Amino acid sequence: MGPGGTGTGWPLAGTLLVAVAASLVAGGEDCLWYVDRNGSWHPGFDCDFLTFCCGTCHQRYCCRDPLRLLTERQQRHCLAF
Repeated sequence: MGPGGTGTGWPLAGTLLVAVAASLVAGGEDCLWYVDRNGSWHPGFDCDFLTFCCGTCHQRYCCRDPLRLLTERQQRHCLAF
C-alpha cells in the first residue's frame, strides 16, 4: 500500500524520515547555557558535526539520537521559564 493506504508501515517510515531529516538539519546544533536543577549555571558548548544538543532544560549533552534532539528554539523557551 502507498502513503494513502491503510498499511501500518507508513507512519513508522514517515516518523523515521522526519527524524533523519531533523538530524541532518540540526547537525552541529549548539547547546546554549543553562541552569541545572541545583541552580548551578553551565556555559553553552558546541556539538561536533552530525551531533546535536540533546537532553532537557536542566541537563544538556551532545548526541546523535534525533528523538532526543533539543533545538535552540526549545532551549530558548527553557530560558524564559
